[in-house]
Amino acid sequence: MTVPELLSGLPSTDELPCSDDTPVDNEDQNLLPNLLLFMLASLWAERMDWYFGVDMAVYHTTGDNPRIPVVPDAFLSVGVERRKGGRSRRSYATWEESWVVPILVLEMVSHKPGGEYGPKQEIYRKLGVLYYVVYNPEFWRRDRHHPFEVYQLVNGQYQLVFHTSEADRPYWFAEIGLGLGLRQQSLGGIEQEILVWYDDQGNAYPTPDDVRAQLRQQQQELEAARQRTEEAEQRAEAERQRAEQLVQYLRSLGLDPDNLPNA
Repeated sequence: MTVPELLSGLPSTDELPCSDDTPVDNEDQNLLPNLLLFMLASLWAERMDWYFGVDMAVYHTTGDNPRIPVVPDAFLSVGVERRKGGRSRRSYATWEESWVVPILVLEMVSHKPGGEYGPKQEIYRKLGVLYYVVYNPEFWRRDRHHPFEVYQLVNGQYQLVFHTSEADRPYWFAEIGLGLGLRQQSLGGIEQEILVWYDDQGNAYPTPDDVRAQLRQQQQELEAARQRTEEAEQRAEAERQRAEQLVQYLRSLGLDPDNLPNA
């Protein structure tokens, strides 16, 4: 079958659901993937060849039915348009993306197991997703896994290449030039563990909260500098006025301030 013939039998994303309508069962499933998206939008602001989807249906032809999607908590595709045809995507269909599959998928294990270590992983394997990341901070003992795991597709099979018990460091994805790992910090005023992007030196890139804190600090420093300048100007003006008063006083005594007698 030729590519045009294959495409002619596939639905358009305009007629496909954008998700599977399965609600998340904890707020972090929305918060943390969106945090990664906001960070990436800043880090890769000049790049137009990537897309990061959150809770979005991914349609593909490696399953039983191309109308049945897999819905990751988040995924990253490289080599596609930031905005498909200048419009926001409703869903992600590989046949509308030049057959580009996500290079990285993130699944967050919820209160009710969702097949993250079985059926979903198998779907991503068949789809050809290079990296499969599972974040399981609460139920890793229940599931007999690690809180943070990275699987890489090697010779058609997923191999566990990193987990949190190995070292307190992020995992480096050479193909995208970013690291991904855990970090404890205040987010929205609440101290918690979050997922963030890292550079090749193991330094976490700033979150939106970090940026706001840096801006507040800069504003405070600028305000302090302005106040110091204003105070210095006020002192200089006070000295000038005192000097002028002294000049006027000397003149009232019949003395020339510019030709005072030596002591």
